[in-house]
Amino acid sequence: MKKLKEKMIDFLCDETHKRGFHNVVFGLSGGLDSAVVATLCKEAFGVNAIAVLMPTSKSSPQHYQDALKIIEILSLKYEIINLEKFEEIFSSFKEMDSLRFGNLCARTRMMLLYDIASREKALVIGTSNKSERMLGYGTIYGDLACAINPIGEIYKSDLYEFAKYLGIPREIIQKKPSADLYEGQNDEDELGYSYEKIDRFLKKILKNNGDIDNLLLDSAIIESEYSKDFIQSILERIQRNRFKLGVPKVFNP
Repeated sequence: MKKLKEKMIDFLCDETHKRGFHNVVFGLSGGLDSAVVATLCKEAFGVNAIAVLMPTSKSSPQHYQDALKIIEILSLKYEIINLEKFEEIFSSFKEMDSLRFGNLCARTRMMLLYDIASREKALVIGTSNKSERMLGYGTIYGDLACAINPIGEIYKSDLYEFAKYLGIPREIIQKKPSADLYEGQNDEDELGYSYEKIDRFLKKILKNNGDIDNLLLDSAIIESEYSKDFIQSILERIQRNRFKLGVPKVFNP
């Protein structure tokens, strides 16, 4: 764990300085992922790390209090921007539903992060883990957007042990993972399976079939551990959302 932490901090420092920056900014939700990133950024950049809290009217009070707790523990510089005024505008849009509303909030948060980054001459640090990125479980140009990401190649289930090593409060580690985009939302209910189960499968298919763009059903896996419905559900999600991580295609005449 110590070596992993050192490598992640070196990565953050090297990639930030390579781009000519000394300051960083990141969203702090009160969840596990952002708490880990906050801890790494504080150690890597000290007072040059800025956390931004962007609650909505539908945000969990517990997540907000947990974010404030992380700020207190780490003595982080921070800002709080309430999204309620934006919500009023979003709610007036025709046929608004929870998915559209959540995506609008996620993109608004990233817009604000990049604005603060511009003001502070800082880079935006990502907080999406490998499981979310592989599944496309995030908003393109929203929470998936960033300049650099220290946890983007670490599975969600592996972050729990790492968070314990970093000293993240137990109540943050143990609560249900959530993007906190609307009341009562949590990741595993939406995905239909636990991250532990999903990650075991993701690790196995990447080991057996390293080309993530052309993943195929493996009958041995189906028969030994997973149902066909589960495998098909996960593979379809991966393929359907691969575009979220690709660079824009530009026509070359």
